[in-house]
Amino acid sequence: MIALLLFLVLGTTLYWLIRHQYTYWNRRNFPSDPDTTIPCGCLKSVVKHEKSMGVAIYDAYLKTKSPFIGIYLLFRPAVLIRDPKLARQILIQDFSSFHDRGVYVDEKRDPLSCNLFSLRGQSWRSLRQKLTPSFSSGKLKAMFPTSDDIGNKMVEYLNRILPEEGGAEVDIKDILVTYAIDIIGSVIFGLDINSYEDPKNKFRCLVHKARRNNIINANIGMLIFLCPALIKFMVLLGFKNNTAIGLREILKETIEYREKHNIVRKDMVQLMMQLRNTGKINEDDDNWNAKVNTTVGEEKEFTLDHIAAQGFIFYIAGQETTSSAAAFTIFELAQYPDLLARAQNEVKEVLKRHNGQLNYDCLQEMTFLDLCLQETNRKYPFPFLSRECTQDYTLPGTKHVIEKGTPIVIPLLGIHRDAEHFPNPMTYDPDRFSPANANYSDHAYMPFGAGPRQCIALRMGKINSKLGLVKILQNFNVEIMSKREIIIDNHSVGIQPKGGVKIRISKKPKSTN
Repeated sequence: MIALLLFLVLGTTLYWLIRHQYTYWNRRNFPSDPDTTIPCGCLKSVVKHEKSMGVAIYDAYLKTKSPFIGIYLLFRPAVLIRDPKLARQILIQDFSSFHDRGVYVDEKRDPLSCNLFSLRGQSWRSLRQKLTPSFSSGKLKAMFPTSDDIGNKMVEYLNRILPEEGGAEVDIKDILVTYAIDIIGSVIFGLDINSYEDPKNKFRCLVHKARRNNIINANIGMLIFLCPALIKFMVLLGFKNNTAIGLREILKETIEYREKHNIVRKDMVQLMMQLRNTGKINEDDDNWNAKVNTTVGEEKEFTLDHIAAQGFIFYIAGQETTSSAAAFTIFELAQYPDLLARAQNEVKEVLKRHNGQLNYDCLQEMTFLDLCLQETNRKYPFPFLSRECTQDYTLPGTKHVIEKGTPIVIPLLGIHRDAEHFPNPMTYDPDRFSPANANYSDHAYMPFGAGPRQCIALRMGKINSKLGLVKILQNFNVEIMSKREIIIDNHSVGIQPKGGVKIRISKKPKSTN
């Protein structure tokens, strides 16, 4: 009887605590989502495995015209910023009040979580400053031949699987995922791999676990954003990021081999070694030396764990953005014959000016492809940006206060597909970004974020996406198909295409390549 009474008391208390939590915005007279459900907030469709988290946030965007609105991410009150001008003010001018992403990181107990994406405050600022020289034009140009070689291996693979006459349907997303994985394995981790010939190589098998579209990975990805304290607790109980641990071992072997044999290779591993051993990445683009020249102890400030943490986040971010941007661009061009012809002609004409040799400078001249990738990143962005309010903030022109610790969500998928900012948003129109005839709200376009925490590797990602796109257009014919839309898988945080991205391609006669 006592046990039953205690159970009823605890149950009643929990019920009222939850109910009280879900009155957070009402108690503050803050505009809020009227369709909130307990205990899911705006993520009911995610909990029921009907939609991805990104699409659920997109749905919340569509429910209102308010510039901002209070929502609940499960039990957690958050602010959805719908107005792109306000979003930019938060990301840029008022950055001091929103300098953290609010995702899981534990510098003391989990050094492999200490990547540039997750770190907070001064730790982030210091690392960002140290890593910035890694992405200079000179260093990206020096690393380009490695990516180009992997692009050639992709072409060789497609030539092997395609018939000599006629076309065949391929999942271009899957093919470009392998391309992106090999670029990251080579450029970021310093490996000599060819996953087209050896799909079961150690690196690909390891990272494949991190990108599987299943409920477990989707839930962990969601909790990293929504419940960082829970992830921290799970780590205390013994939960481990086995992919990051495996990548650490690969990096350890690579670094030890290079140091033992005095090998210098122009890639990110070399630059991370330089940072570890000298305390900084040399801004001289011709200097890749990583020999220790600091006093004892200084080189320990940036450790192997830190290198592995950056490698892991570069893989997670780079693999998906590189492959998706190229694959979705080809998918869209295949539905617009005029645009496809312009893209193919540009590749052909620029290569002709360079005697058929594709190089870094040649890639920069393909300006229409830049417009295509801009439009792809508009229509298919990572669905939202996240920030955390780091000090109480009064929304401009109002008396509404966002309290310190409150998550901020900027719904890019909603903003980028809003006709108010991008006319005919579901129509693929690269020319909307043409400098001579721009037709969009420039403040609403931010696929890589904005402000000090804008993606540090965005130029590297753009180069590799564009390179993969050029390799396809240069060597293969893309068949025109009827109009259709990508179906977004529900087991993801970002935009994962359900069933892949299917197109038909055929070999080009060698004389026209």
